[in-house]
Amino acid sequence: MAKTQLGARVDDEVAEIARKRAADRGLSVGDYLSQLVLEDASGLRARAMGAAERFLAEHQELFDEAEQGQDGAGAHAA
Repeated sequence: MAKTQLGARVDDEVAEIARKRAADRGLSVGDYLSQLVLEDASGLRARAMGAAERFLAEHQELFDEAEQGQDGAGAHAA
C-alpha cells in the first residue's frame, strides 16, 4: 500500500504519550496513529467505549462495594 506523509503539530505532552503508547504496542508512531484512525473510522473505538460504559453502569454497585470493603479490611486485620 502506498504511504503518504502527513504533518501535525501537537503539544509536547501529546507527542510523548503517542511515542510511549506506540512503543508499548511495538509500533512506530505513524503506524500507531494509522491504527487509531482506522479504529475510529470503522466505529470500533466507539463500540468498545459504549460496551465499557454499559458494563460499568450495570456493575457499578459491585465496584463500590469492593472499594468500601477494602477500606475496612485494614482496620480489622490488626
